[in-house]
Amino acid sequence: MTPEPPAPGQSPKPRVAVVFGGRSSEHAISCVTAGSVLAAIDPEAYEVVPVGIAPDGRWVLESGDPERLRITTPDALPAVDAGGASLSLAPGGDPDGRAGLVVTDPGSPPRALGEVDVVFPLLHGPWGEDGTLQGMLEMSGVRYVGAGVLASAVGMDKAYLKVVLRDAGLPVMPSVTVTRAAWQADAADVLGRLRGLADDGAGARRPVFVKPARGGSSMGIAKVGDVTDTDAVRRALEGAFEHDPKVLVELAAEGAREVECGVLDRLPDGTGGSGAGGSGAGPETSVPAEVLVGDDHDFYDFEAKYLPEQSTRTVIPADLDPALTARVRTLSARAFAAVGCEGLARVDFFVMPDGSLVVNEINTMPGFTPTSMFPQMWAATGLSYPDLVDRLIRLALARGTGLR
Repeated sequence: MTPEPPAPGQSPKPRVAVVFGGRSSEHAISCVTAGSVLAAIDPEAYEVVPVGIAPDGRWVLESGDPERLRITTPDALPAVDAGGASLSLAPGGDPDGRAGLVVTDPGSPPRALGEVDVVFPLLHGPWGEDGTLQGMLEMSGVRYVGAGVLASAVGMDKAYLKVVLRDAGLPVMPSVTVTRAAWQADAADVLGRLRGLADDGAGARRPVFVKPARGGSSMGIAKVGDVTDTDAVRRALEGAFEHDPKVLVELAAEGAREVECGVLDRLPDGTGGSGAGGSGAGPETSVPAEVLVGDDHDFYDFEAKYLPEQSTRTVIPADLDPALTARVRTLSARAFAAVGCEGLARVDFFVMPDGSLVVNEINTMPGFTPTSMFPQMWAATGLSYPDLVDRLIRLALARGTGLR
């Protein structure tokens, strides 16, 4: 049986609702992330209310047992217990940014579980990471961790993200956006656009990656070596359409190294606490990390990211010369600002064979699993995992709702 949190007034500690699960295909990864965060939150400093969102969208009071939320094999993925007590978030109109949690089980009168000081949303993918949950929290007048509505939506949509980054003068890979409707209406036109994208100007075709535009965790991604292979293109598009009716087809960054960098807002007094980046204006950046994908994977796919006993390795700090490291950190802060992020983000890069940098994407709610890059990078920078979680909660508590 799920224990109910104390009633209002029984604890002077800030109450944090950790929200996880959700309706997207990344439900299991969200659960894994939540397990790590729940284990790291200091119970002496915060009162935690674990809130799961079932795949059907129903909010339930969860047990919050970190062990139940671990991932072991592709056939044993964790999920929210849909049998828990149903919850709703009730706007409180509190000027301090609080809202109430209410049990709404059928056949019983609503029961208030008390006010929430801050929501820690750990949802990945659509219906959570894409600005939808953030909009609901803004409407409810409750503070929350991470980016706001627009930044979350832009960061989630890889096609629009490229527009924003390109307009800010940041380098991105060439790409073509394909919708399911366009593919069904005129496949020949889509194939022509893809051949134009892949044409290297010398009569050869470069490979492309086919990605759900608003997906994550490498789900639904396929590599197509030759876009003149119509069957291969069709299979890749149909696989991506299973996750999103809008797909990004991006030119492959051949021979590139994959490097990532964490970005974190400073606390209101202008300090960070990690010892990275010193004091001053703007967010802090972590030491970069490099992903080295083993020969058993064609690219950094789901298994390489999350499953144990894979050959994928990470190098933290990345073995880059000081000038390139500085460039990665500078461009990370610029991307963070261009998108309008708040709290945290992870910026992913390609280091091209000629040493130039290309921004691959920005993740406004990066994973917090034991193998996730974001917490590992900050640990190498001097900020431990529990302190990182604490910092994010403190940033959210210090931030108001509404226009900022």
